[in-house]
Amino acid sequence: MKNLKFYLPLFFALLLLSCKTNGSSSKSETLPVSEKYPPVETGQPNTAYLPAFAGQTRIAGVKTATPYEVKIIAEGLARPWSVVPMPDGRLLITEKGGTLRIATADGTLSAAITGTLPNLNSGGQGGLQGLTLAPDFETSRTLYFMFSEKGEQGNVAAVAKANLSAGETRLENVQVIYRALPYWEKEMHYGGRLIFDRKGNLFVATGERSVLPARYKAQSLDNALGKILHITTDGKPVAGGPFANTPGVLAEIYSYGHRNPLGIDFHPATGELWVVEMGPRGGDELNLIQPGKNYGWPTVTYGIEYNGNTIGEGITASEDTEQPVYYWDPVISPGGMTFYDSNIIPEWKNNLFIAGLSSKHIIRLVIRENKIVGEERLLEDQGQRIRDVAESNGALFAVTDEGRLYRIRKK
Repeated sequence: MKNLKFYLPLFFALLLLSCKTNGSSSKSETLPVSEKYPPVETGQPNTAYLPAFAGQTRIAGVKTATPYEVKIIAEGLARPWSVVPMPDGRLLITEKGGTLRIATADGTLSAAITGTLPNLNSGGQGGLQGLTLAPDFETSRTLYFMFSEKGEQGNVAAVAKANLSAGETRLENVQVIYRALPYWEKEMHYGGRLIFDRKGNLFVATGERSVLPARYKAQSLDNALGKILHITTDGKPVAGGPFANTPGVLAEIYSYGHRNPLGIDFHPATGELWVVEMGPRGGDELNLIQPGKNYGWPTVTYGIEYNGNTIGEGITASEDTEQPVYYWDPVISPGGMTFYDSNIIPEWKNNLFIAGLSSKHIIRLVIRENKIVGEERLLEDQGQRIRDVAESNGALFAVTDEGRLYRIRKK
């Protein structure tokens, strides 16, 4: 940090070079000059760290040309955490305290959906978290969710499945299928997102539980902390995983070295798995997940401790770790995310939308050949901590910690 003033000019010079480089690359990776604006982030960075490649941070800004409207369609939700489209166009929303709500596309809310969640602990960053519907939900009424479970040894991120009752008032047949062991007392960094793959198995994102003794378990392969896991609907490791035949390693681990991944989705065109994770002071990351790869935390990071100290050796790259596709400094504090898979707003097709908590906006990223080529901010004027965002029938729906449900759609 002592050399911050010396390195800052180099940092911004490299950012300028980034914009120039992006402007001269192949057309498949860049935006027309007429669509490019200065980077949306103008705040002072927390570190003097330099990006590993041009365009890895503070990319050129973009602005949506299609007229769209933003509307608050519901208020009064109790700390909503996840919003998931249902097959009939309605939305299923989890609330941190352990209930769910169903909202119509116009914002009419159901009464709270209740049910027995075993030993739910909603303290700290815990509670009822990510939700995904079974591929056969229309007939099975089965859904899967993550929650923080209190046990005799502490707290753990757990995955459970349940059936939505015929009257849509209760969760029935609740069953825990997986626990991301070990337990820790700390009520932080659970991760909490999950998603079905095309074969009917689950990818599960877990955090490293924040405390220093647990933090380094993200680099160890004998535990489920700070990982992307790949499990069946019975909670077993998916066959043929990258560590399936490695002694002493959890066979369900798909990737590791993650801090607190809070957004997960598949690119609609390529089918590749993307994850956004909350960094420390600086260093929020967007990662393209590949099997068996190490994403660095806490030995490699673009962030620093909240007290200003470096983390570990203060390095941002190593030969055995993957670089983030993109990172933010200052942070956006990312929540959930969704790819836009609709032609209703053509310029948004295959763009990534990320909920911003401390940044209080939705981040739109334009991606070309797995590189970020443009960034935009939506809902900046609302002053809300945006927890999750989902796309349904060409509209975006977002929930906020303050209890609002937003709809963003073409005018």
